[in-house]
Amino acid sequence: MHAPNSLLRTLATWPMAAALALAGCASATSPPTSQQNAPPIAPPPPALSTPSTPADPHTAEFSAWRAAFTQQALAAGIRPDTVRDVLGQAQWLPRVVELDRSQPEFTRPPWAYLDSAASPQRIANGQAKRAEHQAALDAAAARYGVPAPVLTAIWGLESNYGQNFGSFRTVDALATLAHEGRRRAWAQGELLAALRIVDQDHIGADRMVGSWAGAMGHTQFMPTVFLAYAVDADGDGQRDIWGSIPDVAASTAHFLARSGWRSGEPWGAEVRLPPGFDYTRAELSVRQGAAQWAAEGVQAVEGQTLPTLAEASILAPAGARGPAFLVGPNFRTLLRYNNAVNYALGVALLAQQIDGGPGVVAAWPRDLQPLSREQVRTLQTALNERGFDTGTPDGVAGPATRAGLRRYQQSVGAVADGYPTLELLERLTAQP
Repeated sequence: MHAPNSLLRTLATWPMAAALALAGCASATSPPTSQQNAPPIAPPPPALSTPSTPADPHTAEFSAWRAAFTQQALAAGIRPDTVRDVLGQAQWLPRVVELDRSQPEFTRPPWAYLDSAASPQRIANGQAKRAEHQAALDAAAARYGVPAPVLTAIWGLESNYGQNFGSFRTVDALATLAHEGRRRAWAQGELLAALRIVDQDHIGADRMVGSWAGAMGHTQFMPTVFLAYAVDADGDGQRDIWGSIPDVAASTAHFLARSGWRSGEPWGAEVRLPPGFDYTRAELSVRQGAAQWAAEGVQAVEGQTLPTLAEASILAPAGARGPAFLVGPNFRTLLRYNNAVNYALGVALLAQQIDGGPGVVAAWPRDLQPLSREQVRTLQTALNERGFDTGTPDGVAGPATRAGLRRYQQSVGAVADGYPTLELLERLTAQP
């Protein structure tokens, strides 16, 4: 479908005063699923998104972009009325750009994240929500094979059981990112999906609120994920992840099932590693059966039999001094929701405790000081200069950094766990 000339002219000259007034319709209801790496757990709701003032030099540029994007929306099959009434009223939000460009000063150690993810209060609230919505959660579990405690835990991490959806109008946030974000093509696709959701009458644009990055509802679906996986479980003709817990539970379970969840198989277990364990093998990329790990001396932390898992990996998120976990295919499925080990561990451990199981048994090395992003960048640079390649220094200790650090640790006779510490940084930077 091509855009009628009259509609294009209307949107290109849309009265700014009227558009600004409409931005106040956003309702207060916060961080996305797979688009962020382990976001802070349930932060206080940010201030309601507000439109920029006419003095903002970006406003005119945004208006011109919005008018031009009209053609793309109409060509994608969005109804002209929706394009005019929703896209035509989209607002430029400087705060979204600020959040998109911001980076935390310090990397968050796993114990700090997990202390919050599986706090006593979150466990208790999860058990209460599990009981309150047992019928909906059990129905989703039976239909898709994903345990109700896992669905409840994702709900708890993504929106604190519905207390913190986020306060940005999704169309405004995605339009801002599509105009001036780091990932414009991605944001434009999500914006078209958001318009299609409104176009299909699943929710009104002013009720479609979520995080600054466009994640929505109780379990923070991105619009494209909504279109692909959201389910009308209560039979009212709408896929409502904002107001219907049956729809929320079924939609979340459907996503996980389609992403590879194996019914009846656990996520993994905490384990005790044998003396002299080779920590270069503590990576998700190293996979073998649980029986083979057991033959090498890996034991469940409390002495019970290891769970039966194919393609299992060992993780030591805090290095040799911290707890270790044996994780299987369902853990990797949780990473499809949010590609951060801390997040997946948070879901797994919260679900385990909501279901009455134990928390982490081994102690975390809480005396280790977390490194800032600049310190990690300095560490990466120093390793590169000494021939232990970590890739381009970026302040993020990913697999390449761990591999380079392990090679350095091996060269100096240290345990090669790849965990960046202040002691290692000081040792590297002190060397000539």
